Amino acid sequence: MKRVTAVAVSGGIDSLVAASLIKETGDDVVGIHFTTGFESGDTDTVYIAGDMAGSVSRQLGIPVHIMNLEDQFKRYVVDYFVDAYTAGVTPNPCLVCNPLIKFGVLLDAAKKKGASRLATGHYAKVEKDHHGIFRLKKGIDPEKDQSYFLAFLTQSRLSSAYFPLGDLTKDEVKRIAEKKGLFPFSLDESQDICFIRHASYGRFLEKRGIAPRPGPIVDTKGNVLGRHNGLHLFTIGQRRGINCPAQEPYYVLRINPTDNSLVVGFKPELYRNECRVDNINWVHERPSSPLSVTVRIRYSHKGATALIEPDSDRSARVKFESEQPAVTPGQGAVFYQGDEVTGAGWIV
Repeated sequence: MKRVTAVAVSGGIDSLVAASLIKETGDDVVGIHFTTGFESGDTDTVYIAGDMAGSVSRQLGIPVHIMNLEDQFKRYVVDYFVDAYTAGVTPNPCLVCNPLIKFGVLLDAAKKKGASRLATGHYAKVEKDHHGIFRLKKGIDPEKDQSYFLAFLTQSRLSSAYFPLGDLTKDEVKRIAEKKGLFPFSLDESQDICFIRHASYGRFLEKRGIAPRPGPIVDTKGNVLGRHNGLHLFTIGQRRGINCPAQEPYYVLRINPTDNSLVVGFKPELYRNECRVDNINWVHERPSSPLSVTVRIRYSHKGATALIEPDSDRSARVKFESEQPAVTPGQGAVFYQGDEVTGAGWIV
């Protein structure tokens, strides 16, 4: 009996090539496309999803099922996003969507359809070692590696995850698509905040109940420098929108929802030599002693050498070898040893 592999298809070139490569291995391939309710602005989501599913099905010769995950996506991802800004921290919705939606709700649905695993077009790798441990590793393309966004997957989820593009570069994927005559349904590249289209973050948040609440802009000594139009418009390290004249630019240092103040300072004040990380997902096991790792404190961060000092099963102190700028509460800190993800937690 053939293995059944479900592939999360978006209509983009990455998931098309991923599905095509799996089909070549002899697996029965089933495409699954999920809707969030935020795909197309005022356009009817059902029609767009149907057109996309039809395009993928015709090109690959596989069935493509459409799943409505609007309620779950709003509850797990969008509400989290809004609540984070309300609390004065900067969210990272992809870090929540992957474990709870794609490799949560969607994976469970795929298994009910008879699939043994779920594949996506992520540029990352999962390898099973001789002890039966599943190890999450970087994709070989340093410009496209997406292991950061998958760092909250547990062993049980990694055991059912498959990333066919992990050993390919983006250029190679494009060449495969051209050779096979595969064309994306949409030419738009996927973006970090997929549910915000045609609007700014601020406008999106205001439509979801965060009323603009002006307040003081202060320096680290408490001196009032100006006024802001709402803390939800700012994140740590931000330079634009402060509008307080000075000899050099101000940057956001802290966001204080308690007194509705925005604390700013000059660039050298952005740097920190340590941070606390909570709700850690240790990918295979919690270290019993301090661990030297490379830490990425956001997706665009190249990584910094640091010492992780666990102080409980799910929290730790991260001490950087050299000071890092804009260590932002709410963002994910992902720990690497070489090309392997060992854990990830939320910066507090």
